[in-house]
Amino acid sequence: METTNMESTPMPRIGDQAPDFEAVTTKGKIKLSDFAKNKWLVMFSHPADFTPVCTTEMSGFAIRKKEFDALNTELLGLSIDSVHSHLGWVNNVREKTGVYFDFPIIADIDMKVSKLYGMLQPNESETAAVRAVFFIDPKKKIRLIMYYPLNVGRNMNEILRALEALQTSDKFKVAMPLDWIKGDKVIVPPPKTLEEMEARLKDDSIEMVDFYLAKKELNYN
Repeated sequence: METTNMESTPMPRIGDQAPDFEAVTTKGKIKLSDFAKNKWLVMFSHPADFTPVCTTEMSGFAIRKKEFDALNTELLGLSIDSVHSHLGWVNNVREKTGVYFDFPIIADIDMKVSKLYGMLQPNESETAAVRAVFFIDPKKKIRLIMYYPLNVGRNMNEILRALEALQTSDKFKVAMPLDWIKGDKVIVPPPKTLEEMEARLKDDSIEMVDFYLAKKELNYN
């Protein structure tokens, strides 16, 4: 069976280094390896400019940009449209709704970045990027990937929740239970030795279901 370039290009996975690229955006040329140094990056694709679901999503990122700023995170959008189309769309949305997309949007006309990141999925579309979200840490490692089909918009609360969970897990070396939000108890890593297990059984500061499942509150100060 003949394979296409899209099929033969490995899709990035969680834990991989984010593939580097150069691209034209609404804020000029960028190179990923030079982008958002010492910061997190949320890179997200949308199928096309001047479309309804995409407009709601991009507006959501723009409206809540300050929340991403507070989490030391840059935003980077993408679609397979020209920079002129992007600029026209940005201006149109600002005129109609007052919302301004004040973050770079990649003009991926040659589909280079879309193919590199597996945003083109032939059974969904060969010419429009699916709604992908890549969470990239300051070391340029991919930490989380979300994919949505063309007809279902993303959940901005979940994107922000997942970002904060990743950062909190890194900082405190803990794991997050189901539906975790900041302020909830976190899961303490399970003990690796009998000595650690015995110490845990005597630790009154930890809420234990059993020695392998224990929770605690975090002091964010």
